[in-house]
Amino acid sequence: MTETVLITGTNRGIGLELCTQLAAKGMHVIATCRNSSPALKALNVEIIEGVDTSDLDSLNALAEKLAGRTIDWLINNAGIANGISMDELDKDAIASSVRMFEVNSLGPLLTTQSLLKNFREGSKVGIITSRMGSVADNDSGGSYGYRMSKAAVNAAGKSLSIDLKPYGVAVGILHPGWVRTDMTGHNGLIDPDESAAGLIARMEELSLDNTGSFWHTNGDLLPW
Repeated sequence: MTETVLITGTNRGIGLELCTQLAAKGMHVIATCRNSSPALKALNVEIIEGVDTSDLDSLNALAEKLAGRTIDWLINNAGIANGISMDELDKDAIASSVRMFEVNSLGPLLTTQSLLKNFREGSKVGIITSRMGSVADNDSGGSYGYRMSKAAVNAAGKSLSIDLKPYGVAVGILHPGWVRTDMTGHNGLIDPDESAAGLIARMEELSLDNTGSFWHTNGDLLPW
């Protein structure tokens, strides 16, 4: 039976590359996004537009659309970034930080919760986070809103791994690497295809024995 993977934030970057590679592996890909793109439409995947992972009404509509269908993998990829230094902590920075928390922290939690009825024993949940959410690994400071939002989603992912384990659902907390995408201004150390390949390998290795772990895309365990 063909396995089904649902990926959020798929119109570009890592999400688009995950769709490309997982479809090539023979999985049925459900690509969700707020707005599609020509590159996404060119793939042989199922596209659901109008999905805002920070909006409960949007997620409830997604759950209704997918009622009765099994999701073998859920990859929470949608996210936003905005670097904020200590000197920039003003009203605009507060609003930006709140928005990052809504999308980066609550988004994966709410998306996973809304799709609980679609999981089976053996389903897997991946949360694309960042090592910038690691407290122990922070040696450069700054990026307040982004770091805080990723630390929060790491905490959510760990709790989800505990809460979902009795149902046979494993949760992986995954750092994609410093990837050359629009989000990073095409700065970085690796390209989206390399990042996505590593993330898929981590999802393939994910089990109830290692659920709740925080991994680099290259397979290294990361500190909290």
